[in-house]
Amino acid sequence: MDFLSKFEEFKSKDLSLDLTRGKPSSDQLDLSNKLLAFTEDDLYNNDVDIRNYGEIKGLDSCRELGSSILGCDKEYIWAGGNSSLSLMAKFLSFLFVEGNGTGPWSLKERVSVLCPVPGYDRHFKLCETFGINMIPVSLTGEGPDLEEVENLVKSDDSIRGIWCVPKYSNPTGEVYSKKIINGLVEIFGNHNNEGIIFWDNAYAVHDFSVGSSLDDIFSIAKPKGLEDSIVEFGSTSKITFAGGGIGFIAMSKSNQEAFLPFYSALMIGPDKLNQARHVKFFRETSLRNHMEEHAKIVEPKFNLVTDKLKSLGLGKWTNPKGGYFLLFESEAGMARKIVGLANELGLKLTPAGATHPYGLDQEDKFIRIAPTACSLQELDVAMDIFLCCIGVAYESDK
Repeated sequence: MDFLSKFEEFKSKDLSLDLTRGKPSSDQLDLSNKLLAFTEDDLYNNDVDIRNYGEIKGLDSCRELGSSILGCDKEYIWAGGNSSLSLMAKFLSFLFVEGNGTGPWSLKERVSVLCPVPGYDRHFKLCETFGINMIPVSLTGEGPDLEEVENLVKSDDSIRGIWCVPKYSNPTGEVYSKKIINGLVEIFGNHNNEGIIFWDNAYAVHDFSVGSSLDDIFSIAKPKGLEDSIVEFGSTSKITFAGGGIGFIAMSKSNQEAFLPFYSALMIGPDKLNQARHVKFFRETSLRNHMEEHAKIVEPKFNLVTDKLKSLGLGKWTNPKGGYFLLFESEAGMARKIVGLANELGLKLTPAGATHPYGLDQEDKFIRIAPTACSLQELDVAMDIFLCCIGVAYESDK
């Protein structure tokens, strides 16, 4: 293919396409429109007037919904507002103000957290905002490299935790194995009683037609007496309405007791109307069937992306069984060039380097692809542009 001629052809079309963020498409959001139907008969939930203050941990029935999504016992779970990211920020604030063992993190000379890479840019942004030092660790295809993690923890006293997206990781799409989960629990659970695994289980039920299972980390940690080392997060943001869902946080009993006074000082209770809407919706529509409908919309888009990449035959890419992202790996030194070329043609991609702490992909080769928000027709054009830019980058590198 004459990539340069194709590049000029695309340039003349003045296109505007966006593959930057993993947003649900309108078709996916339409699957949850019954959430909008709510009557006066729905204003009480187990004798709780959901219009009023209170129920700081969330409605009991909504915590049960969180259990069915995250796959852990309801007693670990609180149901919050519409964002798991805000729950992460609240818990980090708690750690800086009160700490979880040897005093507030704010009094430490240095606080570091391990960040598996390629990883999730929002985790990195949170760390930057709080002034947390980020240390990258390699991913293996089934979770972080345990030997690397253990060596870092043993050699650096400033390390307080690790970020994890354990199922369909953003952006690699990998699923953590039981061996890896067990190893992480052992390493951080025995780390001076203050190591934390930030377990962001954002894609817990986001399987395609043939999905992958994830072991419950609390079930692994409980027999070892190491539950305090885990704080799990999740949400319905990519299950129902992205801007009107429910965030969940899951913790051991002792962590809940420590966190509750701080959390209660920040809020007067979650949006129980929204929680009750979700409970009602999933009583009428099973979670499994609902996610199968999502998969019917999302999986063909992932298939289109991988089919296009196969047709080009340059670089490498992941082939996840669920989630919202694929990862393209070019030759070293090409990612920024490819993203820049795409921008010239009206295709927005996640910035090269966003998959690494501080935006520094030293090898400059990873590009996250988020195919969900586009229609299939738009995605088809977007991928043709992407392939063209890859081709131009590779040819110019010869």
